[in-house]
Amino acid sequence: MDGFGARAYSKLGLETDVVGADPHRLVLILFDGALLAIQRAKGLMAARRIPEKCQALSQAIRIVDSGLCASVDPSHAPEFAARLISLYKYIIMRLLHANMRNDVKAMDEAANLLSGLRGAWVKIALAPTASQTVESPDTSPRARSSSLANVARVTNAYRA
Repeated sequence: MDGFGARAYSKLGLETDVVGADPHRLVLILFDGALLAIQRAKGLMAARRIPEKCQALSQAIRIVDSGLCASVDPSHAPEFAARLISLYKYIIMRLLHANMRNDVKAMDEAANLLSGLRGAWVKIALAPTASQTVESPDTSPRARSSSLANVARVTNAYRA
């Protein structure tokens, strides 16, 4: 399969995953997209393909900023939300530093932080909450449409 065919197949798989995903899964897709972009940037930097490395890190920054950071809902736990947003902003700073200085350690630090957050996010899905035992989540078409619209905006950055 040529490069174009592989990219088209990959985009189709991502779009299919996004359309069928619940909001929790959509956040995992964002984590995976950011981590993949960072890994790609490291490989491109090692190959001395600096313009492509810059694009990959810019993609990771957009995913963290426009996706992960924007998905934080401060209405439930404002203090926790503020701390999480601060951590996302720190990750963005490290990625900007990595991009300007070709700093692999900064990329690794950002990737490690994102991996830890992703792991915690996975555990959240596995642990039922009190509200899940009393009522089911809002899976109305309107709620899904709103979540999908927010993630679709970010997936465009992922695909760029």
